[in-house]
Amino acid sequence: MGRHGKYRSGWKERLGKVPDRLLRNRNEETIWIHAVSVGEVQAVTPLIKSLRERLPEWRVVVSTTTDTGQQLARQRFSEDNVFYLPLDLPFAVRPYFEALRPKLLVLAESEFWPNLLRWAKLSGANVAVVNARISDRSLPGYLRFRRLLRPMLHNIDLLLAQSEEDAGRLIRIGAPPDRVHNSGNLKFELSPPATSDIVVAFADAIAHEECGPTIVAGSTLEGEESTVISMFREVLEQHPRAAMVLAPRHPERFDSVASLLESSGVRFCRRSGWKQHQPIAGCVFLLDSIGELAAMYQFADLAFVGGSLVPRGGHNVVEAAQFGVPILVGPHTENFRDIIAIFQRADALRIVDASSLASTVLRLLRDSDERLRLGERALQVMRSQQGATEKSVNELLALLHSSVPVAELHSERRA
Repeated sequence: MGRHGKYRSGWKERLGKVPDRLLRNRNEETIWIHAVSVGEVQAVTPLIKSLRERLPEWRVVVSTTTDTGQQLARQRFSEDNVFYLPLDLPFAVRPYFEALRPKLLVLAESEFWPNLLRWAKLSGANVAVVNARISDRSLPGYLRFRRLLRPMLHNIDLLLAQSEEDAGRLIRIGAPPDRVHNSGNLKFELSPPATSDIVVAFADAIAHEECGPTIVAGSTLEGEESTVISMFREVLEQHPRAAMVLAPRHPERFDSVASLLESSGVRFCRRSGWKQHQPIAGCVFLLDSIGELAAMYQFADLAFVGGSLVPRGGHNVVEAAQFGVPILVGPHTENFRDIIAIFQRADALRIVDASSLASTVLRLLRDSDERLRLGERALQVMRSQQGATEKSVNELLALLHSSVPVAELHSERRA
């Protein structure tokens, strides 16, 4: 954590120092939700909004692990309600339960921290996991240590899985079957992205310059940008006024990707230094910011979702799909196998490798009918998968009802 860029901040909080901002409103009933990073924060945003609407007199606080997740959570939920997850050590975890006294701890995906779970139960909080998943990569390790996992998983009162397969895997590694339910995938239910000043300015630039087509390469990792840049160079040969938004996944790599662009000879500008009237036709727009990628997908004639050309498991495609954008991914999408499978069954994306990325992009740019149909099918998939947030919120409220007197659930009584 000390040498990795995404964990550089918040050391006092991580070591058990409860920030003063969290100590305000201590008399309110509290729900603590943990979301590791940007993707999890985005996934739980509609859930948090729904909980606040249905329990308006309760406080919902949010912890994250990464710096990027912290930044986005503070933007969305207010700095007074957001903090870094303490390290999973008793002296670091205990002060947060003593200060916050949460009635419910909600963990996103597969955050099975033994001390966190133990102190939650010791403090009297119920524990739930939402959007729970067991990846192909982690399943063998979980199975190997299931004897150790079983007592830890028995500290969890409710596990809401992304899919039937994930539900089955949770039971296989030791979760009590009666506590596991399939509620669907929260990552299909994104809140509409915020319209920032840069988004408005970018839309204006595209319209006034008559540039295009526009490609968005999002969440790229080391080893992918060179392939994406090479692809864009081929696109420029046929479409000189094309533009590409390039969004590296990790902020600590912004400078190295800028250096790569500089050495490639392709004209580029950084979002952090871009002026509204600076031309973007024939240019790579390096999105060196946090939380703006989702909104940029709306400008895409074609999107490539990264983390998938290299063996890193891929990233979520639904941010692009919500705008009906045709989507390309690489062959490594294990982290989102269920989502990708749903899109594949609907013929709603294309899988490419490093050697076929450029040719596939050029073919789809030539064939506007196929490109539009691909995007329309992606949007239809999104619409068909709605409902996970409502199911999850209902399950969480039922869990609260089982442990908190109904009279204390003020908003529920009023409803």
